[in-house]
Amino acid sequence: MAPDKSPPTRATIPHDHGRVGGLFRFVSVLALLYIFLFAIALLGAAFKVFGSDFSKALITSTTNPVVGLMIGLLATSLIQSSSSTTSIVVGLVAANALTVSNAIPIIMGANMGTTVTNTIVAMTSLSRRSEFMRAFAGATMHDFFNLLTILILFPLEQATHYLERSATWLSQHLIGSEALEFQSPVKAAVKPTVNVVKHFLTDTVAAADWLAGTIMLVVSLGCIFFALTMLTKQMKRIFLRRAEGVLPRLVTSGGLTAMLMGVVITVSVQSSSITTSLLVPMIGAGIIPLESAFAMTMGANVGTTVTALLASLAGNVAAVTVALVHLLFNISGILIIYPFRPIRRIPINLARNLAIRTARRRIFALIYMLGIFFALPLLFVLITKALAR
Repeated sequence: MAPDKSPPTRATIPHDHGRVGGLFRFVSVLALLYIFLFAIALLGAAFKVFGSDFSKALITSTTNPVVGLMIGLLATSLIQSSSSTTSIVVGLVAANALTVSNAIPIIMGANMGTTVTNTIVAMTSLSRRSEFMRAFAGATMHDFFNLLTILILFPLEQATHYLERSATWLSQHLIGSEALEFQSPVKAAVKPTVNVVKHFLTDTVAAADWLAGTIMLVVSLGCIFFALTMLTKQMKRIFLRRAEGVLPRLVTSGGLTAMLMGVVITVSVQSSSITTSLLVPMIGAGIIPLESAFAMTMGANVGTTVTALLASLAGNVAAVTVALVHLLFNISGILIIYPFRPIRRIPINLARNLAIRTARRRIFALIYMLGIFFALPLLFVLITKALAR
């Protein structure tokens, strides 16, 4: 009897390939997390190599809180990642190159700057007027929410240091007082690798401090962007394909559910830009109402703070404090704006009115994006620096 040569059915095909692929993705995520944490620790080591004079110059350049706010806005708009900006700030604070007080305005600016990605996504429907109007409103309501939060909390923080004091209290109760050294297992894991790099540059190669510090700085920044970019792609591949089908149903089901969905997706993909940019075309197509998407956007703002908290594990108590500031800033904005319908309607109505006017003259969308996110902060920083001379 001849052997059966018929091709295997779907049920008889082994699942080894799927298991290997899943294992590879899991290992790659762990490797990317290690690279990211290593880069944060290396960033701190780089500023220590530069020396105290450089640190003092850096701190002096950001003592003006409004300048710090604009630097955070401009830097995040350029790299389109608040996670990268806040992670770098955490690294600077961990290296004592930046104080917590000076870091807070930069964190606030970064929160605003990340919304430029939504506006870019909305521009893709520029040729379809009604769709563009809805999409642009969906993109800019995130801008107005963050702007309103900054307008409320920035002067409050400058007057009372509410965020800094609250975050300091939390960090002390979570990991101990500043007088005690925070024994982070993450820091212990990445420190040997950082020491190898530092020893190679300063001892083996015998590079000057400024050169060794510059190389370490470039390598750390490159590793941060690489790790976050690849981590986002991996998590997007794993998570978003499953989320897209149920997203409209969950978002439209209620405010708190939509907010929680925003937190979960953003934590999973390590990018609030991806979460909110996923919403924009759905808003433009009329699948998700603006009000429901607003709740998910706020959830995304909270979810994006996980990256800074993760980065702070490779630092010290001050680094944890500034990461907690980021979390408290976003939670405070939600508690002030969301529970009260008249206040909640302000960013939505502003976004809707701006979208109506922009739909009539669509060139204003480009002017708005370039002006708010790039020209205005750059011009302000340049003028302030010129007046300070």
